Amino acid sequence: MRPLWMNTIFMFCVYMTFIYLPWDVLLKPLSEDQEVWFGVLFTSWAAKAGGVLHWIVYAAATYGYWKMKRWMHPWAIVYLLQIALGMFIWCLLNSRSGGLISGTVVAAFFVALALLSWRARAEFSN
Repeated sequence: MRPLWMNTIFMFCVYMTFIYLPWDVLLKPLSEDQEVWFGVLFTSWAAKAGGVLHWIVYAAATYGYWKMKRWMHPWAIVYLLQIALGMFIWCLLNSRSGGLISGTVVAAFFVALALLSWRARAEFSN
């Protein structure tokens, strides 16, 4: 039903929703918690709040991809582009990340996924 690349994104959303984020939000010690939004690193309680937001986003994406909901089409593109921008900014701000070149490569990967998603509009139902 879904192309292989979309199944990969779907399975990643399932993993994040049911395995990683429950551990991250409920079990990970507050002192170790970190979340990145738009390339900015958050720690402590801000990271826990960001983890809850990530959990909501990935749960919605899991449902949207599972049922191939039409509303998933624009929101998947928006989120993938947000990830591209965030990864680019992260690579520029983080001295250990490789800077402009690695930021551009990683961002290009997510932009490519967004373009594939843009072209896959017909895959999503009402």
